[in-house]
Amino acid sequence: MDERLLKPYDPKETESKIYKLWEKSGFFNPNNLPERHKEFFSIVLPPPNVTGTLHLGHALEDSIQDMIVRYKRMAGFKTLWVPGTDHAAIATQSKVEKLLEKEGIRKNDIGREEFLKRVKIFAQNSHDGIISQIKKMGASLDWSREAFTLDEKRNIAVKTAFKQMYDDGLIYRGNRMVNWDPKGQTVISDDEIVYEEKKGKFYTFKYGPFEIGTARPETKFGDKYVVIHPDDKRYKDWKHMQKITVEWINGPIEATIIKDEMIDMGFGTGVMTITPWHSHEDFALAEKYKLDKEQIIDKYGKLLPIAGEFVGMKIGDAREKIVEKLKEKGLLVSVDENYVNRVATAERTGGTIEPQIMLQWFINVNKPIKERGNKTLKDLMREPIEKGEIKIIPEHFEKVYYHWIENLRDWCISRQIWYGHQIPVWYRKNEIYCGIEAPTDKGWEQDPDTLDTWFSSSLWTFSTLGWPEKTKDLKSFHPTSLINPGYEILFFWVARMILMSQFLIGEIPFKTVFLHGILRDKNGKKFSKSSGNNIDPVEIIEKYGADALRMSLISGTGSGNDSNYDENKVKGYKNFANKIWNITRFILKNIKGSKYDPSISNNLTEEFKIIVEDITSDMDNYRFHLAAEKIYQYIWHKFADEILEESKKIIKVGDKQAEERKSALLLIWNDCIKILHPFMPFVTEEIWSIIKKRDKDDLIMVAKWPFGLAQDKPEKK
Repeated sequence: MDERLLKPYDPKETESKIYKLWEKSGFFNPNNLPERHKEFFSIVLPPPNVTGTLHLGHALEDSIQDMIVRYKRMAGFKTLWVPGTDHAAIATQSKVEKLLEKEGIRKNDIGREEFLKRVKIFAQNSHDGIISQIKKMGASLDWSREAFTLDEKRNIAVKTAFKQMYDDGLIYRGNRMVNWDPKGQTVISDDEIVYEEKKGKFYTFKYGPFEIGTARPETKFGDKYVVIHPDDKRYKDWKHMQKITVEWINGPIEATIIKDEMIDMGFGTGVMTITPWHSHEDFALAEKYKLDKEQIIDKYGKLLPIAGEFVGMKIGDAREKIVEKLKEKGLLVSVDENYVNRVATAERTGGTIEPQIMLQWFINVNKPIKERGNKTLKDLMREPIEKGEIKIIPEHFEKVYYHWIENLRDWCISRQIWYGHQIPVWYRKNEIYCGIEAPTDKGWEQDPDTLDTWFSSSLWTFSTLGWPEKTKDLKSFHPTSLINPGYEILFFWVARMILMSQFLIGEIPFKTVFLHGILRDKNGKKFSKSSGNNIDPVEIIEKYGADALRMSLISGTGSGNDSNYDENKVKGYKNFANKIWNITRFILKNIKGSKYDPSISNNLTEEFKIIVEDITSDMDNYRFHLAAEKIYQYIWHKFADEILEESKKIIKVGDKQAEERKSALLLIWNDCIKILHPFMPFVTEEIWSIIKKRDKDDLIMVAKWPFGLAQDKPEKK
């Protein structure tokens, strides 16, 4: 018997050795797979941000994807899993700024060039730690194709995409309403806003003959438009565009009455004033009727001269003073002390968002594209889902996807930060130049802003395969077969990848979107460093082994469903790893001299084939949690508790039936190890090396999935 089986299974001793063996084999690279691997299967790793270390949520994602990749590889597909990391511009810059603050330094003190050097070092250190964590999980990524959203090849792809969209009139620069983060001093997208419910006050004021309500009186200095629903009988005597004079915060003003259906007649008095400079909805109304727009709050959250005596005050400090002045004028009607307001905050910095009209770069999602039959980018995002070219799992997220597209505004892609892809546009007097390379003549100055991180990551499925060059990888592996992110970035990333791939290369980026849920702590809270509940997967691996962690994360939770982390579950699967190690020892000890005979057929083998077919169906239909549970139940409770116990008596007899039973045990156990491999790759690879004892290239990671079920029917590209 192999001496390794004489002692308990030790993941610490085994896992790093096995991973080196896999890397040395070259089988992570599809070009090195055996001849039987013909049909293409590809997937890109959702690139983790280089902002620190990974948490258990990343471990869940990596475990699911590696399980799929290993299954497809065993099933005979020429399988590519592309690794990479994301520069995560705002988040990474924010991290480095905080580190500088501890040294008493601001980024402006050292300048853009020196600051970016520091960010680069921080990002590289984060990258190295992340890659180490991913390898610890057993991820069989093709490291020869590793990419970074800010590396040279991706930079060329980003510039090419920007120029193509700019030349086609889909990227434009204009003054529009954006989400300004006064704390981070940059614009952010709608999807990067986190709404927090905060208890505050809701004020009702007298505005001429009307009563209006607001939670933010500090924004009302420039309000000179009163909006009423045209069907509201309470105000039927007032005319559209009628002028009235009202006493207001800093004296009398001329106000204009607007009648528009945007008003909710059932909310409050059914009357509102609008602040076009500081509200998306009010801006849209001002654009519709060509109304004036006045800025009230500056980029630092302070009041501008229009506020009169309150100029220069922070809005939080000014609010009650403004209310007191209105009260003295007899204009305060009432105050609701228990009002709960949804406050928009920046996801990365926590700053309170102040909508502003600013000159920024946008992607027009509503412009008809002549070359695409006058379809818009919204159409290009919607069509592949409607036609079934892209399948979203779970299916109910399709409705959520459509709803998001319907409400999508033009995408603001410029950011006022230093780290990231600098916008490839140059200015000289009244001239503007957009190009992949900088203009060669003198006098040009590049736009200082950088692009939204999601712009570069939206090119991920094809930029990682060589685009804009027409590479062999791009031809072979695109569209990719599958994308597997968490459902929370369906809009951030998945939708934008569909947009970019559809427009830039005229095809879908992937065939299936398999959304996983969020892994939460034992109390149901999302893992985050700020909450102090973050757990490094490596700590758990050191304690229980990667196989135990992987199996605990995959089993028991269906697609799109959240789950709570339970360390006892990991401990249970460590015991399972020990169980299969002990089963191997028992079988090899009791079947000496017996031959592996794949042609053997009896009740045990036929029953097992049915189980394998069932598990294969689960794997093909993305029911991985069920497949994991069925494998566990069969091995522990059917094979170990029943079949092996029964076999002990039969084998003792030593007759023909005993020999047949030995062969059946060996056959079934070989295939049990195979179907378990995608879930628990390390211990199964170690056991395989003991069972097979062939040459070094005979690894279970490229062994055939049992009984020819999957490898004989690969999907056509």
